Formats: sequence, structure tokens, C-alpha cells
Amino acid sequence: MKSHRFTLSVILLALSSLAVAQSDMQHPVARPEAQASSVAPVLSEAQKSFATLKTLAGEWEGTATVPDAPQMSGAKMHVSLRVTSRGNALVHEMQEAGTPLDATKYDHPITMLYLDGDQLTLIHYCDAGNRPRMTGKISPDGKTVEFELKDISGSTEMHMHHSLFTFIDANHHYEDWTFMMKDKPIHAHFDLQRKN
Repeated sequence: MKSHRFTLSVILLALSSLAVAQSDMQHPVARPEAQASSVAPVLSEAQKSFATLKTLAGEWEGTATVPDAPQMSGAKMHVSLRVTSRGNALVHEMQEAGTPLDATKYDHPITMLYLDGDQLTLIHYCDAGNRPRMTGKISPDGKTVEFELKDISGSTEMHMHHSLFTFIDANHHYEDWTFMMKDKPIHAHFDLQRKN
């Protein structure tokens, strides 16, 4: 009788071990390497800056204020920002609102923003016929991304020299651009509202 009880105990122990093993197979314990891969990677400052700028994707309209050229103040502007190249570039296009895309009559500068290694880079394809390259950084509070001139391809007599993007909320931002006319800076401020 004792041998039957012992055999029964061994069989019950084996069955309970089997049940626990099957349960573990259905609900596996997360391994440390699996947990590590689910943790979000730490972004560099350049990556944070670029991710913030990509939130501006869409169509924007607003007015220009140009203190150094009052005749240009009050112009209605249209800005299009589009994420492209599988998320690796942001295309910025600016034109006076309501004007056709006719490069022979109207300004229509294109700006490309992208990560170049660990550097946020802006290249402005200017109507002045040159391509200033700037590098950008996000402010500690995350409310602005500022670009400083690094170098220029083409003529340096007139060129875009500085840019600042200020985030007000999801539907409102400012852009400040500084254009150098020979040695004189011309500042333009754009107050832009999201159209879509």
C-alpha cells in the first residue's frame, strides 16, 4: 500500500510539474535581453531637434513682419512642410500666399532639413542662387530650434544666414529668418497658423 501511495505521489508531482511547464510556455517570463529591447533608445540632441521639427509637417499660413523692409511687412505667406525619404528629411517650401509656382516671377525657396550623423543640418536652396548650410540645436526647454550658418555653396554676397523655429502649440509656430544683403542683416518674422 505504501508503494502505491509513493507511486501516486510521484505521478501527481510529475503532472503538476508538467502543468506548470505548459503554463510557462503559454506565458513566458520576459528575458532581460527582451526587456532591454523594449526600452526606448535615448535620443541625441540632434535627433530630438529633428523629431520636434517633423511635428510641423503640414500646410501653414500667416503674415510676415520685416522691420528692415517695411514695404514687405504684412505679406501673407504660405509654408508647406513635408516629411519625406522614409522620415529622414523634412522639406520646407515658402511662397507668398496665392501666388502660382512660377519661378520666373515669384520667390519660392526650398529648404531641406535632415540629420547628418549627430548633427541637425539645414540647407537652404535660396532664390539668390546659393545654398547656405546651417547646423541646428534645440533649446533646453524644447520650444525653439535655432540654426547657425556653417558654410555656403555659391555667392556669399547675399545669403540666408540664420533661422529660428519657435513652437507655440500644435497649430501655431513662428519662423525667424535672417538674410544678409552684403553686410546688412534683414530680419523677417513669420507668424504661422496650421491650415491642415
